[in-house]
Amino acid sequence: MDHERRKQVLAYLRQHQVMTLATIGPEGPWAAAVFYVNNDFSFYFLSTGHKRHTQNFAEHNQIAAAIQEDYKDWPSIKGIQLEGVVSQLQGTERQQAISLYEDKYPFIKTASSAIRLGLARVNWYQLLPNRLYFIDNSKGFGHRDEISLD
Repeated sequence: MDHERRKQVLAYLRQHQVMTLATIGPEGPWAAAVFYVNNDFSFYFLSTGHKRHTQNFAEHNQIAAAIQEDYKDWPSIKGIQLEGVVSQLQGTERQQAISLYEDKYPFIKTASSAIRLGLARVNWYQLLPNRLYFIDNSKGFGHRDEISLD
């Protein structure tokens, strides 16, 4: 069962692009949506260092995130809730995240030189969950399964 559920969650992640991050900092709680790519259950995204959510990471690297669609009725709701640790990537890990991102978003390879230059200057981050849940209301209102990350 757990293996099948993991496969279902990974398939769900491949079909989605946006993850909402929940952080806390000196100004209080904050949420920000980012495009993500994942390698198994490691998530990668980019952002600039002056954004409120990235400044919050610097003080509190334990964050939460959600991935979901915009549903019209409760029984259809599916999604991901997770909590984990975010860290800024450097060197080889950064380059691997960029490659994964380009594979998922091929339009980046043909983007204008200004956009490519901007992408070269941004920070790249990894979100490594320590808990991850899959919500599936087709199995009952509020149904969620914790996914093993081992």
